[in-house]
Formats: sequence, structure tokens, C-alpha cells
Amino acid sequence: GEADQNLIEGSWKLVYAEIRENDSLQIKDLGNTEFIKIINKSHFAFFNQELGTSENFMAGGGTYEFDGINYTETLDFFATPDYRNHIFKFKAEIKGDSLIQQGHEKIEKADLDRYILEKYVRIQQTK
Repeated sequence: GEADQNLIEGSWKLVYAEIRENDSLQIKDLGNTEFIKIINKSHFAFFNQELGTSENFMAGGGTYEFDGINYTETLDFFATPDYRNHIFKFKAEIKGDSLIQQGHEKIEKADLDRYILEKYVRIQQTK
């Protein structure tokens, strides 16, 4: 409902990410990477950059729906055309200043098939 949606709105910094693919578990090294997700009433956007380099910059965005448990992203903007307009269904949980998002990312024509678990912390506004 609306209360759930208000909770997810904000700016979030990725602090933990794991990917399970073909029975292997990879925990992302976020030591030299900044990844943030910004969510407003209707849209989400994410930005990833490697610190001190022009390599591996990535961004995307689109619309989303959230009912307190089910978090669905429609990726409208992305560099790779095969990903565009794809719908990703996740479970999301907000505990205090943490957002935990997990689910199955699958796009057959892009050869993407993996389970992700991501933990974000809310970026506090500085006055």
C-alpha cells in the first residue's frame, strides 16, 4: 500500500551483494565501487561507478511497484537493448534504515540467469 511505498522512497547505497549463478556464489567486492539506487513515487534509477576511474560506469532506471513484499522493476532505460522493458520481480524488505532485495534475474536472449541478494542502507539527507 501507500505506507509501504513511502518507506521504500529515498536514496539507497549498496553495502552487500551476492550473486548465485550455476551453483556458484559470488560476493561482490564493493571496496572500490559506489552503487546507489534512488526511488521516488513512480520511478527508480541506479548508478554504479568505480572510484577514481572512468571504467565500469553503469546506470539504468524505469518504473516500479511495491506492495510491502513484492518489488517489481520495469527496466526502461539501460545501455543493453536486450534488457530494456524487461520486468524483474523481487522480494523486498525494509528494516529500519536497511533495504534487502532478492530475486531471480532472468533474460534468456541476454543469457542472464542468476539469483541476487542485495542489501542497501538509506543515505541520510544532509541539511
